Amino acid sequence: MTENEIKLKAIAALTALRGGVDESLVSDLLGEVIPGQFAVPAGAGAEEVGMAVLAQLSEPLSALVNGFIVAFDAVAEAHDSTGADPDTAHILQELALRLASDNFE
Repeated sequence: MTENEIKLKAIAALTALRGGVDESLVSDLLGEVIPGQFAVPAGAGAEEVGMAVLAQLSEPLSALVNGFIVAFDAVAEAHDSTGADPDTAHILQELALRLASDNFE
């Protein structure tokens, strides 16, 4: 699967969640970007196996995160261009404060 296809999966997952699709279907959609099998060197030790798996996971997970970032950036630009109050930066600051306070409860 190409990086662009993975980014499209991320955008599709966000769109599905906003559309009220069952979360398990969204999880399945995102799961399609994770390899079903991993190639590891024959006779590899635990560290070598771990590094091989990590190397094969990093590219699709990076593309998935980039897809979420691209989608967020597009929505944030659209939101901010309307002059809506609060702007995206303020919304993110409030979210960060809420999450931080949840860590101390």
